Amino acid sequence: MKFRAKAIVASVSLVFGPALHTPLSAQSRSPDLESIWAAAGFGAAIAIGDGEVFVGRTGGGVAGAIYPSPGSIHVFERGNDGWDFAYIIAGDDVEIGDEFGAALAVDGDRLLVGSPGRTDGVGGAYIFERGSDGTWAQTVEFVPPADREIRSAGASVALSGDAVFLGAPSDAGPGAILRFDADGGSATLLASPVVSAIDRFGAALSLTGDLVYVGAPGTRDDRGAAYAFNAGFPATGPSPTTILALPDGRGGDAFGTSLAASGTSVLVGTPGADEGAGVALLFTRSDDGEWDASARLSFPESGPAGYGSAVAFDGRSVWVGASAVNQAAGSAQVFRVAETGPPSTVALEPQSTIPAPGFSRGALFGSHVALRDDVAVVAASNADMRLGAAVVFERGDDGWAESSTLRESTRTLTAVTGEEAPCTDGATGPFDCSQVDLVAFVPLASLGADPGTILNDIWGWTDPVTGRDWALVGRSDATAFVDVSDPANPRYVGELPLTEGATENLWRDIKVYADHAFIVADGAGAHGVQIFDLTQLRDASGPPVTFAETARYDGIASSHNIVINEETGMAYAVGSSMGGQTCGGGLHMIDVRTPAEPVFLGCFSDAATGRQRTGYSHDAQCVIYRGPDEDYQGREICFGANETALSIADVTDRDNPVAIARGEYPNVAYAHQGWLTEDHRHFFMGDEADEAQGGVDRTRTLIWDVADLDDPLLLKEHFAETGTIDHNQYVRGNRLYQANLMSGLRVLDISDVENPIEIGFFDTVPDDAGLPAFGGAWSNYPFFESGVVVVSSWSEGLFVLRPRGRPVS
Repeated sequence: MKFRAKAIVASVSLVFGPALHTPLSAQSRSPDLESIWAAAGFGAAIAIGDGEVFVGRTGGGVAGAIYPSPGSIHVFERGNDGWDFAYIIAGDDVEIGDEFGAALAVDGDRLLVGSPGRTDGVGGAYIFERGSDGTWAQTVEFVPPADREIRSAGASVALSGDAVFLGAPSDAGPGAILRFDADGGSATLLASPVVSAIDRFGAALSLTGDLVYVGAPGTRDDRGAAYAFNAGFPATGPSPTTILALPDGRGGDAFGTSLAASGTSVLVGTPGADEGAGVALLFTRSDDGEWDASARLSFPESGPAGYGSAVAFDGRSVWVGASAVNQAAGSAQVFRVAETGPPSTVALEPQSTIPAPGFSRGALFGSHVALRDDVAVVAASNADMRLGAAVVFERGDDGWAESSTLRESTRTLTAVTGEEAPCTDGATGPFDCSQVDLVAFVPLASLGADPGTILNDIWGWTDPVTGRDWALVGRSDATAFVDVSDPANPRYVGELPLTEGATENLWRDIKVYADHAFIVADGAGAHGVQIFDLTQLRDASGPPVTFAETARYDGIASSHNIVINEETGMAYAVGSSMGGQTCGGGLHMIDVRTPAEPVFLGCFSDAATGRQRTGYSHDAQCVIYRGPDEDYQGREICFGANETALSIADVTDRDNPVAIARGEYPNVAYAHQGWLTEDHRHFFMGDEADEAQGGVDRTRTLIWDVADLDDPLLLKEHFAETGTIDHNQYVRGNRLYQANLMSGLRVLDISDVENPIEIGFFDTVPDDAGLPAFGGAWSNYPFFESGVVVVSSWSEGLFVLRPRGRPVS
């Protein structure tokens, strides 16, 4: 179907410079749809040069990001067998939060890098030039004029010869475009031609011939529009020659989210159209200056696709990203330009639909696309557990074929085994520490992990027959089994893969009862509770073994954590979702006294807690209570970290579980996890989000007095010297062992409960800034009789640590 697009001329008051030639590559970013289509990590932007692929890694923000860094450009070169990492380009004086690398464009020996977060969100950009020795050096910094209300400059960029364009799609008002000469100087500003609140004018840019195209996906109540300006300002005047729009558009279409121009045609992405299915429209200009929509493209399957979240077009091929397909695993569709006669008759022939290659739900494959000659690169900017990746495709005689998967180049940490590495003068190797020695370190790759896999939770088991200690290490795709009986020589013996048909995921949790491991995963689909007979490990020798589950409980699909009271043989799946009896995310009670034959017993949830007031429990500890409250002596009591509060419940009678009380506290963000003291008088609890959201400026531990279960009292808020996110913590004797993400394992003396004292630490992430961000020490297990503490660290691996001194019960 063809339709005539209306050309509308609007008056604007600023001027541009001379005409431009066609750029080799340009990359646009769409901040207004960032939460849906884009990510702030590796793959935030892509550009293709002459034998090189440039991938932006913005490094995330200061708080709440994954392994935040100042941002960088990773450069890959064609090798003998695909594309290989070559080097990193870094900016001068770039800081975390600048979003350096959010948009890229390359033209010959010049590379333009957008940095929309610099100067508290004003933004800017940089030119790098390649010298005769092949290295890139920063030569120019572009700074928006201080006398104008500019925000997010550099969110999109375009480069052609001596002309530099920066899109500034403000998050606080109308957007703008800035033009600079490539050698610096002052900016020429083009304001949004239709002044409206948050129109996102400048969210996408593309240059070709004598036109510069600008996307404004937020204008007209988020219907969106795309503008074509003559590039010969000021001689041609500042008004757009054309406004392109979706004639049957509706609010939320976001027309103009992405743009790609070639010759007399421009491809416009509209990922919100058709209730999120999305479309991409190819507009072509005839000799008389009229514009026709010569093709309307959509994803071949129904449902939310985000089709048009990214587009690329070089006159020969069209690539369209559909990053929301298949629960946001993503996809890309490729077309061949089949007819190039009169401009208004351009025809596209579908070549292939490419599903996310090896990526699982949420990867956002198709969030960015770049195309040059016979090379295309598609970003999966949320892949690899949100770290990001990109895939290179190359065109041959038989069409396009996958070539290489690109990932961030990270520091390779060396294994430490055979001999302890004591903490000396505040460090051991690359790790900062105090009063905690490194017994051994097993890198992630030595735990059976593929690229893009991370570690998450950890638990332990001591074989009652052999006395051997085992670390049960959660991976995003499996559970790894490591013999730590000789702590200085840990031995990886094998893995239990996630349930067949389930999705690789960020979260996994493991607990043990009666020599069986019970394993859950969140956001994994139909995973259920895997049950594994740990005595099988006694016979493990030789190469690592891929084990099979002993049994599986399918009363739930996904669960965030599993809690087990080893005295009673009762298990509690919490934070359940995606199928089965979720119990509102509260306690899904299971009798596991016969481990391979679990039986559902019922639900409990305190509807006065949880963000949705369903009683959702993120984690819990359930015990036979032996504390000072005589009313509940000998009862089975659960202490839940229920997002919004501490929840205390009596679950002794499974048919009639009772909410006893809830404890609320100031600056609540996300009640995460906690553990009782051994006398059951106090409960130490963490809030996972208070540091990242700015509710507190240092790591906070909530100390509850639960001597009267009917009236829990917040005894004290303990603040550490660090400002990182507290994650999982456990009590043994008079010590509290906290896994505090980017600041590693922290050991506190809690002999005086009201006044904990940090007596040791081991930071598992070298050279980090100690920010309230994600990464690093996920969890720890401090209950081995040997006194070692095993720590799972997100992208680093397994640490076997020995805090000095011994806990006192």
